[in-house]
Amino acid sequence: MTFAAADSEDRRQLVHIAAGGFALALPYLAWWQSVLLASAAVAFNLFAIQSVLGVAVFRPGERLRRLTSGIVLYPLAVLALLLLFPHRLDIVAAAWGILAAGDGMATLVGRRVAIAHLPWNRRKTVGGSVAFVLFGGAAGAALAWWCRDTVIPPAYSWYPLAAAFTAAVAAAAVETIPVSLDDNVSVTASAAAVLWLVSLFSMDLARAALQAAAVWLPLALTLNMAVAAIGYRARTVTGSGAIAGVLLGTAILACTGLNGWLLLFATFGCAVVTSRMGLRRKMLLGIAEERGGRRGAGNAFANTGVAALAALASVLSYAHEPALVAFVAALAAGGSDTIASEIGKAWGRTTYAITTGRRVPPGTSGAMSLEGTAAGVAGAILLGAAGAALGLIPLALVAAIVAGATVGSLVESVLGATLEPRGVVNNDILNFVNTGVAAAVAVELSRLA
Repeated sequence: MTFAAADSEDRRQLVHIAAGGFALALPYLAWWQSVLLASAAVAFNLFAIQSVLGVAVFRPGERLRRLTSGIVLYPLAVLALLLLFPHRLDIVAAAWGILAAGDGMATLVGRRVAIAHLPWNRRKTVGGSVAFVLFGGAAGAALAWWCRDTVIPPAYSWYPLAAAFTAAVAAAAVETIPVSLDDNVSVTASAAAVLWLVSLFSMDLARAALQAAAVWLPLALTLNMAVAAIGYRARTVTGSGAIAGVLLGTAILACTGLNGWLLLFATFGCAVVTSRMGLRRKMLLGIAEERGGRRGAGNAFANTGVAALAALASVLSYAHEPALVAFVAALAAGGSDTIASEIGKAWGRTTYAITTGRRVPPGTSGAMSLEGTAAGVAGAILLGAAGAALGLIPLALVAAIVAGATVGSLVESVLGATLEPRGVVNNDILNFVNTGVAAAVAVELSRLA
């Protein structure tokens, strides 16, 4: 990067940070006024900002695609926050602060105090990620506190600090994923999701959950370390996958008990078994899973992260039953998606692109086959029924689980066909979206049952 380009990028980031200061006005504006102003900012940045401030406000590659440029997506992200959380301006403000200060300072500090490049994304640095958490967490906490009086009933006194820094850590991690998805979208979405989740937690329930977790923790650690060691020796997981599995499995066992962990184990078993089916054909076609089907940390968090968060919510919030529905749905979606993909690649005769209906080679992102789809639905039914048999959900909600898993799979296929080839998302992001959509759909359907 030339000196002129670096200087221009610095100015953009300073404007990016300064724009977060407008969040200070949120307590003094009616919600509709905030929405109107955010909408006006989107329109201005889309149609008028270049004529007022010149083309320098856009990065070179953004000038011909203004709709997807950061300078338009920034106010659009704020508008989305206002529409999603009309009664939680503290969440809006905190997510805005994390986006403004966290993302902005990560760039400014990361280029000057790199410390070390991250092994999974050489374009990101440890120094930038640390700056993201420190500045983003501080700004998010300050703005959440500033908007505290707008929340009825009021949030816990610990919420601004704890939620903001937890959200900043999550957003900083998401920001390092090596995809071209704009940070204004990924950072805002991840920060807001964590802020909302933490807002559900209860201090009284947290104390009880900690006492119960202390009882389960020795067994949970021992059991998950043993399973991880076996999986590593059997070459079903990598070293990072084994560590991630221990963390996720321990959290799930401590929160949902042995029955929840057994469903997790069944889901993982389905993935391992189907990955090995038809392996010779997959290898000949060049569509076998990377590393011989061994699961890494990214795959573990992508397929099980939503389930782990739902497990936490089941003991830390009063939404115990909906959280367990989300837990079962997320695992069923992740497991059934793997079953569908692996069976389709192994025995699918004809594969079609979901967006065009045309025949495409097996293994094409977003493609579906009749054999794979049928296997995926059967897997969702099997895992949903297992969740009911284990007492996690009522038997009557298995249909909601299957519907959620099916919708999640369809959304994943559409995004995989349209965005993955362009590098906007990768397979791990698609898996996370799949499980998240499945959980949300299943919870909504369960309320109608």
